[in-house]
Amino acid sequence: MAPDPAPALTRLVLIRHGESKVTVDGLIGGPKTCSGLSPVGVRQAEALRDRLARTAELRADVLLSSTMPRARETAEIISPALGGLQVEQVEDLEERRPGECDGMTWEAYQAAYRPEGWTFSIYEPLSPGGESFAEFQVRAATTLHQVARSLAGRTIVVVCHGGIIEASLVALLGLPPSVGSGATHQPNTSITEWSLDPSATVARGVPPWKLVRYNDAGHLADLAAAG
Repeated sequence: MAPDPAPALTRLVLIRHGESKVTVDGLIGGPKTCSGLSPVGVRQAEALRDRLARTAELRADVLLSSTMPRARETAEIISPALGGLQVEQVEDLEERRPGECDGMTWEAYQAAYRPEGWTFSIYEPLSPGGESFAEFQVRAATTLHQVARSLAGRTIVVVCHGGIIEASLVALLGLPPSVGSGATHQPNTSITEWSLDPSATVARGVPPWKLVRYNDAGHLADLAAAG
């Protein structure tokens, strides 16, 4: 009798969306305000699509995206390079939810919610009705683990946000929550890839995720060279 095949590797590939219109306009782009990609963002997504079509480096089984237009549009642009996969939207892959400051300029936000002497707390929401940094990291980590468990053994491409990618470092490496310093930065349309070998030893109950690549954005160099 032939031995049972080894369990398949789970690949979780996180792609940050292209440049957004709200970034160009200097607005806080939550669910009420996000209006999709800027022209530069479209070109960035197209450059990633062309790279993936040329290299065939991702033979994806599933294509997920945040419900934010900037993420959904990016996913739709790269889909042809992933076999035309249908984009499945997941609300909990959204960026940190801002609350009532959604749509404000950052200057107006500072004046309204950051008085002189204000100090950062991971437990304070961005504005009333929004998420604290701690709440966001819990949501992001929970969602990433749920996605990986429900689609185990597959290659899962997730088009999402810088905050989700930053949270993956905490969620998948078993690190303590960060303080939201912004010390990490993810270029638009960069690729961050994780893998999980189900045959690997589990230590302290933490699945042994491996960070395969982080902030891979070589296609943007090609875009810049093209002018």
